[in-house]
Amino acid sequence: MHTDESIKDDTYSQTLILNSEQDTQSLAQQLADLPLTGSVWLAGDLGAGKTTLTRYWLQALGHAGAVKSPTYTLVEPYSIQKSDGSIKPVYHADLYRLQDPEELSFIGFDEYLDEPEALVIIEWASRADGYLPPPTLFIDMTQGDGDHHGKESRLVELRLSKAGQALDLDLSTLKIECCTKRL
Repeated sequence: MHTDESIKDDTYSQTLILNSEQDTQSLAQQLADLPLTGSVWLAGDLGAGKTTLTRYWLQALGHAGAVKSPTYTLVEPYSIQKSDGSIKPVYHADLYRLQDPEELSFIGFDEYLDEPEALVIIEWASRADGYLPPPTLFIDMTQGDGDHHGKESRLVELRLSKAGQALDLDLSTLKIECCTKRL
């Protein structure tokens, strides 16, 4: 990942522990409340919760229908109507099966990234690291060993890039009740 583009600061990074599906929904709602544009890179092993977070995020943004996994299609587009009547273009990409980053140019992926006010949520962005421009936000998800109830937790690290900082985003506002930890 473009770690040279990320900024380590309390305002620009946040570590959260998700102990339940409700925690994941809460984080998704908080992400939906941020004025994010550009791309967000979701990283983590298979089963870390990237797609689940994205589904809740799309629902929190206002998408009412089914949320399809783009594992085989690479990209699923969504046109989400905002409260002011305008449309927010959101693209959910999963690059896990990408063989060559140049494939993205064949499907017009650059157009998604160039679209004003668009949000492009990309799982497995590292598969096209040299092709993609730096994201607005990095989200790294790691499966934990479990909490005291034996349920598996997720450690979520969020880091703004310089582009995210330029949007004046503040990650210190993201909180999961009783389970927030700062970097």
